Amino acid sequence: MNQGMKIKDKKYEFWRYRIFFITWLSYFGFYLTRKSFSVAKIGMAQDPDILLTKIQMSQIEAAYLIAYAVGQFVWGIFGDKFGPRKILLTGLLCSVLVAVVMGLSSTVILFGVLFCIQGLCQSTGWAPLVKNMSYWFSQEERGTIMGWWATNYAIGGFVASPFAGFCADYFTDWRYGFFGPATALFVIWALVLVLQKDKPEDVGLKTIEEYHDVRKAVLTDDEAVVEEGSLKSALVVIKNPMVLILGVFYFFLKPARYAILFWGPLYISEKFGTGMTKSAVVSVSFELGGPLGILAAGYISDKVFGSRRMPISIICLIGLSILLFSFNYLAGFQNTLLVACLLFAIGFLLFGPDSLLSGAAAVDFGTKEGASTASGFINGMGAIGAILGGALPGIIAARWGWEPLFYMLGITTSLATIVLIPKWNALPKTVDD
Repeated sequence: MNQGMKIKDKKYEFWRYRIFFITWLSYFGFYLTRKSFSVAKIGMAQDPDILLTKIQMSQIEAAYLIAYAVGQFVWGIFGDKFGPRKILLTGLLCSVLVAVVMGLSSTVILFGVLFCIQGLCQSTGWAPLVKNMSYWFSQEERGTIMGWWATNYAIGGFVASPFAGFCADYFTDWRYGFFGPATALFVIWALVLVLQKDKPEDVGLKTIEEYHDVRKAVLTDDEAVVEEGSLKSALVVIKNPMVLILGVFYFFLKPARYAILFWGPLYISEKFGTGMTKSAVVSVSFELGGPLGILAAGYISDKVFGSRRMPISIICLIGLSILLFSFNYLAGFQNTLLVACLLFAIGFLLFGPDSLLSGAAAVDFGTKEGASTASGFINGMGAIGAILGGALPGIIAARWGWEPLFYMLGITTSLATIVLIPKWNALPKTVDD
């Protein structure tokens, strides 16, 4: 039956809007406590009772990133086994508690331990939430819907830092950079407790495939359909060639995103001699391009390429690689407006495939049954790449200057492109297959 001709069920559509809203808000909320330390450490560096050095701050952030990477693999599997709701509610509440305790702390070791735990809490978000969405939205609409949904992390990152800074400034105490975001996230946790449900069947509705009258993608071991949440299903998902390819792709893509996020302001300041405010304004253009790229890539993957995620991702990555290789030449004109436009274009081309392949494609090839495991594995691989993206730029800039950094990022994104090209037309297996 043609989905466009099908009469919509008002109750079903109400629940779809409700799930979209609460899952979007959940992942947006995670950024509130994720960004607290990056803002609070400005005040901590000036607090004589803390004595936290830049090296110690870097070590604390490294502990967070390592825990976040490990957590992606673990919670991805658990999300399939126990369902999104249990993992999500536990992770949100623990993130609130850890943020509050960090705000009460004063010792370097405790900050490190707590922020490491925060990394584990934060990693409960993406994979289980992607699985939650997979139950309510079918493959044919998933690129567009997940495009809108994945604006949560772009907007979350954009809002969280100013909010934490406002809380700290308003109370003239860096500790409120933890307390304020923790309070807001607790409110979101309460909303999740009331509004979230794992799947349509939990509220007496049909599966999304029955509702839309479409074929269901299935998780198989080439002989039979595999039971959801079993150890075998996790192994089947991780051994799936497409999931492995997406993991390798994400490992090569993430360094570019995190290198620009973490080091963009300092690069601009040193390259153009700008102050903190102007450097931040120029660098934030990278994040402004992100949501538009996410929406465009998702829509095009559904409407132009028939729910194939690879073609638009490859096209974006080719353009991204060209921009990164030519960045040093164009930045040589010493025009901050031109650099801001370049960063906007890089964000537009990077965030599209970043979101599409870690979200919609993870569900497509992991299927609803293995969506959390697939998303957790892909994002875990990306988180390892993020560690490199956060650490290597400082080393490269200190030894050889900023120019080699952009060539390195051009190489890594080119490798990400090469990995995907052979899978241009890839689609998941369905029941008919």
